[in-house]
Amino acid sequence: MDFELSEQQRAFAQTARDFAASEFAPHAARWDRESEFPKETIARAGALGFCALYAPESIGGLALPRLDATLVFEELAAVDPSTAAFLTIHNMATWMIGTWGTAAMHARWGAELTSGRLLASYCLTEPGSGSDAASLKTRAERTAHGYVLHGSKAFISGAGATDVLVVMARTGGPGAGGISAFVVPADAPGVAYGRNEHKMGWHSQPTRAVTFDGVHVPADHLLGQEGEGFRLAMKGLDGGRINIATCSVGAAQGALDAARRYLHERQQFGQPLATLQALQFKLADMATELVAARQMVRLAASKLDAGSPDATTYCAMAKRFATDAGFNVCNDALQLHGGYGYLGEFPLERLVRDTRVHQILEGTNEIMRVIIARKLLDGHTDIR
Repeated sequence: MDFELSEQQRAFAQTARDFAASEFAPHAARWDRESEFPKETIARAGALGFCALYAPESIGGLALPRLDATLVFEELAAVDPSTAAFLTIHNMATWMIGTWGTAAMHARWGAELTSGRLLASYCLTEPGSGSDAASLKTRAERTAHGYVLHGSKAFISGAGATDVLVVMARTGGPGAGGISAFVVPADAPGVAYGRNEHKMGWHSQPTRAVTFDGVHVPADHLLGQEGEGFRLAMKGLDGGRINIATCSVGAAQGALDAARRYLHERQQFGQPLATLQALQFKLADMATELVAARQMVRLAASKLDAGSPDATTYCAMAKRFATDAGFNVCNDALQLHGGYGYLGEFPLERLVRDTRVHQILEGTNEIMRVIIARKLLDGHTDIR
């Protein structure tokens, strides 16, 4: 068991750190303040391979292990969790198209998605089906030439600004087995978008409802086979949970770094804050929680890379622990800054706002507990 990163992995991380410093850091506060979706910057990230880190090489992806992908996402999220999180969603959707898409899909969208010239959204959640995703109502009716979609999706990241939608819709009866997955052009006739939601955080990426009103989808835009959509969606979410957990770890690292600098710089009672033992203890606890979260995420990523039968459980554990710990570290770092941490001139309030949603999306942390408990109680997971 070797916890040290290889030279190549360190190089990936350093490339991402340098990119975040030059491309994210000067603009992240403005993107947040003005709700700007930085598509040109994302395209430059695509030029480095960051839009297709684990997508198959057959469509232009890097086909990296999930563990290596976490190193890149963490460094990006240390500066801007919102933009980094969108990149993780695009990576997930692109991987799904590359893994289960048809030759026609690959020819039309593969190179464009992996390069970041086109962007993708993942459409699972609906107004009436969040945690109970298998109860979704959007329908895909079979026709002579393909399918016709009717229904709506909610809380879709990037919607209205992306080019391709990975959509889960019902082709059969109730439950998970009646769901199929489709790739839909974002500008297809009958696709409509709601307003850009006013959110607590994640301002650098739009979030909208998507409505499908008689949208014609060719038969070769089906991902996998009919009835496999929910299974594919959940496979996507195993990686998505690692990704969002990694974004929490990255944000926590950025917050910890800021707090450490501030404790040296800020003088109170005639001495730097760094000399006060109570604050030293707080910083020590923050660092310990951060390292524990990072190691859990990397363990889950390794399980997923190895195809371990208990990978889903470990992905849920990592998502639950790292998103809670990451938010707490960011919040504690804000507290260490006092009133300054509440100001927009410092990154802390943005990191706190951006990481709060990580405890909700990709499956709430309550649902993560349900997954973990079920796997433990049915005897399919041994955590030794």
